[in-house]
Amino acid sequence: MARIPLFLPLLILLSLIKPSHAGGIAIYWGQSGYEGSLTETCATAKYSHVIISFLYQFGNGRTPEIDLAGHCNPASNGCTVISNGIRSCQARGVKVLLSIGGGIGSYSLASSLDAQNVADYLWNNFLGGQSPSRPLGDAVLDGIDFDIELGSTYHWADLARCLKAYSQPGRTVLLSAAPQCPFPDMFLGNALNTGLFNYVWVQFYNNAPCQYNVGNVNNLISSWNRWTTSINAGSVFIGLPVAPGAAGSGYIPPSVLTSQILPVIKQSLKYGGVMLWSKYFDNRSGYSSFIIASV
Repeated sequence: MARIPLFLPLLILLSLIKPSHAGGIAIYWGQSGYEGSLTETCATAKYSHVIISFLYQFGNGRTPEIDLAGHCNPASNGCTVISNGIRSCQARGVKVLLSIGGGIGSYSLASSLDAQNVADYLWNNFLGGQSPSRPLGDAVLDGIDFDIELGSTYHWADLARCLKAYSQPGRTVLLSAAPQCPFPDMFLGNALNTGLFNYVWVQFYNNAPCQYNVGNVNNLISSWNRWTTSINAGSVFIGLPVAPGAAGSGYIPPSVLTSQILPVIKQSLKYGGVMLWSKYFDNRSGYSSFIIASV
């Protein structure tokens, strides 16, 4: 009788286990002068994506304005030095995107032509185009993040299409979005239906029906399943605050995230990782260090 190799039962067992998927950590940077530089942020080797926030004013005839809190003053061209940090991050393999919108600002798109004009501005001033007044200097960002939380719900899909059209062979314009967890998102639902977004970091906080509540992970996981089975996106990240003070509600203790939530959501083929708000609070809580081995 032929002997059965001892490793075969182990192989059979492994074949029955549904594989989980390793992910990255995306972090929002730019809203505190006390959070460290962009270069220092990427030198930690903890983050796969850094989202510079925010271009808070644009569209409908507004003069575009960026706010990087205490980091620099764009009005005096003081933010061009950020190019050094962008290049340093990219050299480490970190994707760097500019977030447009935010919870405080003045922005909207009046028409599909206005969307094209905003796309042209973003391309020429932050991406691969040229402009004499690039706010962050001559470094070329990897893409644009849509954090649309106020104003009009119209023409964000047009903006996504216009930006993606600037992609070139070997250089795709990456698009990401940060919708609220109630599905579909009021502002970005139509844009996400285009299927053009590489990353979607859903904000599972400040929304009680679809976030973690003490002792209850079911609402969050149910919402996660709906998002990952309903949208056509490259990957989906679970978006979280890194400290109780970083958001109004929805904070998840690291031990709960790593033991009760990540093992479940990582089964999804669309799992991309964890998005954290924000670098300033992460410095103080150390949240990313607690979870990175499990992401």
